Amino acid sequence: METREDNIIRTDYSEVMQKSYIDYAMSVIVSRALPDVRDGLKPVQRRTLYDMYELGIRYDHPYRKCARIVGDTMGKYHPHGDSSIYEALVVMAQDFKKGKTLVDGHGNFGSIEGDGAAAMRYTEARLEKLTQEVFLSDLDKNVVDFLPNFDETEKEPEVLPVRIPNLLVNGADGIAVGMATSIPTHNLGEVVDAVKAYIKDNDISVKGLMRYLKGPDFPTGGLIVNKDELLSIYESGTGKLRLRGKVEIEKNKGGRKSLVITEIPYTMLGANIAKFLNDVAGLIESRKTTDIVDISNQSSKEGIRIVLELKKDADIDRLTALLYKKTRLEDTFGVNMLAVADGRPETLSLRSIIEHHTDFLFDITTRKYQTLLAKEQEKKEIQEGLVKACDVIDLIIEILRGARSREQVKECLVDGKTEGIRFKSKASEKAAAKLRFTPRQAAAILEMRLYRLIGLEIEALMAEYEQTLANIASYEDILNNYDSMCAVIIKDLDRIKREYGTARRTVIENAEEVVYEEKKPEAVEACFLMDRFGYMKLIDKTAYERNKEAADAEYRTVFSCMSNEKICLFTDASRMHLVKAEDIPLGRFRDKGIPADNLSNYDSTSERILMVAPLSAVEKDKLLFVTEQGLCKITAGEEFVSSKRTIASSRTAEDDRLVFVGLSDAMDQVALQSTGGYFLRFLKNEIPDLKKSAMGVKSMKLKPGDKIENAYLLASRTECTITYRDKPFSLNRIKLAKRGTAGTKPRA
Repeated sequence: METREDNIIRTDYSEVMQKSYIDYAMSVIVSRALPDVRDGLKPVQRRTLYDMYELGIRYDHPYRKCARIVGDTMGKYHPHGDSSIYEALVVMAQDFKKGKTLVDGHGNFGSIEGDGAAAMRYTEARLEKLTQEVFLSDLDKNVVDFLPNFDETEKEPEVLPVRIPNLLVNGADGIAVGMATSIPTHNLGEVVDAVKAYIKDNDISVKGLMRYLKGPDFPTGGLIVNKDELLSIYESGTGKLRLRGKVEIEKNKGGRKSLVITEIPYTMLGANIAKFLNDVAGLIESRKTTDIVDISNQSSKEGIRIVLELKKDADIDRLTALLYKKTRLEDTFGVNMLAVADGRPETLSLRSIIEHHTDFLFDITTRKYQTLLAKEQEKKEIQEGLVKACDVIDLIIEILRGARSREQVKECLVDGKTEGIRFKSKASEKAAAKLRFTPRQAAAILEMRLYRLIGLEIEALMAEYEQTLANIASYEDILNNYDSMCAVIIKDLDRIKREYGTARRTVIENAEEVVYEEKKPEAVEACFLMDRFGYMKLIDKTAYERNKEAADAEYRTVFSCMSNEKICLFTDASRMHLVKAEDIPLGRFRDKGIPADNLSNYDSTSERILMVAPLSAVEKDKLLFVTEQGLCKITAGEEFVSSKRTIASSRTAEDDRLVFVGLSDAMDQVALQSTGGYFLRFLKNEIPDLKKSAMGVKSMKLKPGDKIENAYLLASRTECTITYRDKPFSLNRIKLAKRGTAGTKPRA
């Protein structure tokens, strides 16, 4: 088959991939993840609200099933998953997430504690009054452009004609490709005041706007405690808010007090409330505080109420500082005011957001009054025709009676054509020839009902005409006079603030950063236990004494240590991991313990623990290291004193691993065992003292393929017995030889 050269497009593969990825990224950014600065809505939110408007699910109409709304939105405007549409609908109905809810939900729409909403087949919804009157009310006045939907069978608005900066009022969050937005909610009344201030003075600074808009206002209340940083955040569009929950002190019977959390940081919404309770319980279990007697979550639909019952002599200030420092009762909210402006993503300052929205507000107001003016001018034309027709009504009736068709009458009224029409007199015909109504006036005259000829109806018509003239003059003044348009917009904003404004919920102040100094717990002697699976625990010394036989039999490592020191874990990967003893739970003898993986960088899948010892014992001793390939060395323990969690304990070749690490000061002999069954015993003082960075010296001459399997430290006058070939075998029976020689095989 022949291929025409002019059909082959040759291009660089990287260019195709780059263009495709950029197209995809921009599609996600603009069409899915980021809100538009004009209406503050993401496409899924905008489409859902418009669909509810089209379905007639108004605030004063009955609720409709959410499944119907989701299905209709998906079929007409948003060809994505139903879960994304329902999730957007649910969030717009949750008063603990939005500054102003846009949807009135009926049924289980989730809770502040993270409970999910019921399935869409159970819940119902309708528009809020605010949404209908402030977001959707002027769609019939050509105030915004309409675009074809995904399959070009419907039309949808490019943006909704929102008359308040919804981007600030309800905030936004979303993750796009390579960028994310996080805008806090604000108080509607303060936002309206800031817009009015900008309209009156277009050169107003961010600092000037902040005289009206004090800062974020979260639906969960709480406190913002870095007031002085707000100006920088609003000027740059990025920064961090420091949030705190509101804490109150209540007196109980018996002189006790309770710490009651009545408001939480916005970031603690959902599952983080349960995490906060777990964190408080963790502080009690780890004995970082002993002031809390009981924790109870008494939150309800009326609001948050988390009660911490305290001891009589509790240090409340210190406990509050601990909660702020160690839990999410104090948290940060990352601000990144990113939105789609003029078709592209842009990080906006407070002034930029208000400027963009005010420009949009003037645009929709201009288009609204242009539409109203055109309707009034059309009405004026018709009314003038009807008034004029009333003056010559007898002539018009004569034309109607003498004409043969509607078209004849219309031509006579518009152009004065009298041919084919019978008149009672020549005077009437001459008068008819002078008629010059417009086509629209002629159509209105032909449709006029006879009752309009009653005297009172004619007076009403004249009054309507006068009103129309007044409306036209008013609309032209608004369109041609900047001050008049400003007055109309400000009047509308005042009405919105008066009807929908609420008191501020979040307190803004400056507060010093919490300083909390942990009291170091008194060091006590405990017993460290580790089983063969790497689970560690500390038990009381007396508990160990009561269970000494069982502990020594069941656990691979048992030793005494102080509760404030560090534990060293030496592994076959030539690494030493340090674990704080205070991080190991102090429990009962039969408790399971905690895996070493959880408290250190130890990885049980790639390394094996060879020796565990307290750091205090290691630094006073010397350690023997033996590898599979037969290298050995002795290293001073003080080299392993470190503040790092993990250090290299020795240097080994890539194909070599450690098989033994042991404290050697108390021993004077070393015994080696190979996988081939060879044993070698020699004096420990034949091994040189080397740095931990050294590889070591030859310990035993190995046959090809043979490896060191184990090593033992022996005392010369103490018998050491191991199990070899399922039988007891005394290492002291091995003939004492020299380091670096070949081992011997014991007789069967």
